[in-house]
Amino acid sequence: MYLAGSNGTGDAGFAPVAHWPHHYLDEGPCQLLVTSPDQRIRIGWFGDDFELWKITASDDPLSAPRWTATFNHVTPAEVVAGLTNALAQDYAGASDDTGRYLTGSYAHWRDAAQPLLDAGWKRDGGAVLGTVEIIAPDARAGILYDKRGSGTVELWAGPPGWGTRAEAIFTARTPHHLIAATAAVMADPAPVIRERHQIHREVEHMVSLAPVGPPAPQVPRAPTPLDVRRTAVTQAVHRAARFPRTAADLRVMAARSRTGASAQNRSSNPAPALRVRPSATPTPPRHSR
Repeated sequence: MYLAGSNGTGDAGFAPVAHWPHHYLDEGPCQLLVTSPDQRIRIGWFGDDFELWKITASDDPLSAPRWTATFNHVTPAEVVAGLTNALAQDYAGASDDTGRYLTGSYAHWRDAAQPLLDAGWKRDGGAVLGTVEIIAPDARAGILYDKRGSGTVELWAGPPGWGTRAEAIFTARTPHHLIAATAAVMADPAPVIRERHQIHREVEHMVSLAPVGPPAPQVPRAPTPLDVRRTAVTQAVHRAARFPRTAADLRVMAARSRTGASAQNRSSNPAPALRVRPSATPTPPRHSR
């Protein structure tokens, strides 16, 4: 799934926060901004930019972000949904002005990478000094934790290249449980739906593709006794609606029937047409001798 790339829309990433306020922007690189009701969480969609997503959390709507997460244009929106879903849950469970999505715990790097370790990802012994990197079994994805000055965490997938490498970067103060929620989606073996042309040609041989056909036709089941009774009741109601149910109705119907019959008889026995007899052939005049 982490090699599937983007499908060109952010629907999956916005799905967990579909009930939050949406702001459609006509000017500037950010085309859609979804915010929490108090506007402390901001999810921006930059549809024509390299960094397709920019997600921040602040103490209040006007203060600088405590942390920022960016996802580039190759990152599947399903991976972004791992973060937005965790943010929606944190916001819904916040009981005071300081939400868990703001403070977080500055725990060991392992807390952010634990879902990957549980899925069989391994630590790279050759990582640069001051960094920790966990690599997927296929060696085509990983998480890089930089313990040096920046303190950033990067999730990546795919070979290096503008159209092939998915990158998600979290700044130093990002709560580790949010990074772990995003990483857990990358470790999820569930497939995603893509059109073939959306898979980069340099990545196509690295993924497993299975065609998605139309749903199988449903075999009609035999009617149950309850179905038979319901059908009988429905038919009886329809018959009752079509036929008269009172003596008065019967008399009206009989009168209409007689009137219709007499009219039909008149139309079937028309008056005889007038016949015109041809005139007799005139007798030729006699000639006198």
